Amino acid sequence: MGGTAGGTAKGILEQAVRTYWPNYSGIPEAGAKGWNNTTRFVEHEGSKYVLRVYETHREPDRILFEHEVLLHLAEAGLTFRTPVPQSGLDGSTLVRLEDGSGRYACLFGYIDGTRPADEDRRPLRAFGQAAGELSAALSRIETRLTPAYRPYYELEQAYPLCTPERVAAFGSGSGLPAGLSGVEPELGHLSAVYREILQQTDKLRHLPHQLVHGDLNASNMLIRTGEPDTIEALLDFEFCTYDVRAMEAAVLLSGLPRWERGLPDPMALCGDGFRRHAPLEAAEIEAVPLLMRLRKVDVFLHFLTRYWEGTDGIEVLGEQILSLSGDLKRMDEEEAELLRRLTRILSN
Repeated sequence: MGGTAGGTAKGILEQAVRTYWPNYSGIPEAGAKGWNNTTRFVEHEGSKYVLRVYETHREPDRILFEHEVLLHLAEAGLTFRTPVPQSGLDGSTLVRLEDGSGRYACLFGYIDGTRPADEDRRPLRAFGQAAGELSAALSRIETRLTPAYRPYYELEQAYPLCTPERVAAFGSGSGLPAGLSGVEPELGHLSAVYREILQQTDKLRHLPHQLVHGDLNASNMLIRTGEPDTIEALLDFEFCTYDVRAMEAAVLLSGLPRWERGLPDPMALCGDGFRRHAPLEAAEIEAVPLLMRLRKVDVFLHFLTRYWEGTDGIEVLGEQILSLSGDLKRMDEEEAELLRRLTRILSN
């Protein structure tokens, strides 16, 4: 699934670019489509830019908070790049598309680099180091605007459609759509883990908090072309918010490829790099397995909400249910060993 900017009326995207440069006369070229936005490539006076169209966000304050964080990071002296929003003639980094859709767009400077394959282990140590460096930088940022997103552990507030009762009813008996008949056990498992996590979230409120990126994974990093062990950039800060500090490490580690005997341990590679810049306290490390499960349940509720709102079809939800339930079952089976590994990797 992707955005719908490709269906925008002719000339609308060009008009948006001209709010930055009135003399722009090019045509934005097709770029990547993601779950929440669409990109177009723009060339102007010898430089290249990325035009992002926010497909699911209609609240400008959400986007402006992201831009405020990015402008702070641009001055943080990081060893890798982050997107830098461009300002239009009116000083704003945001423009509303004049097509009646209520969508917003913005321009970022283009960052050259390559997205690594999900199973590529070569960037992992550098990825962990960049994530730790980013976490340390975010801890020092004080924003004028208020974060738009809630912490991960506030699941019921973040996903008001997904009450535990409705999720349980959806996955059982006559409430189960025909297109999900093959994943009923997995859906029931996700519903049960959701309830279990809700009973444990209070203890997370007492852990150290700070700004977190909240979605660090292979799709949100670029490696330097020809240098697979060098991180060129970390991208996609739209879900940045104030949350448990250790959530950054939990999201990072929960998205790594599985450890295969005879190969380097992805968690050890990535975790070692993270620890060097953003060490965690013992209580935070102990909470990481719970936070990793929380991340998986959050993704499930995200896609369930998208299905109920009509954004995605049932096939997308089915794929996510199978994948996320499988991940959670492995975490349950390996929890004791997982905590031992995390303590060894993340402790100073």
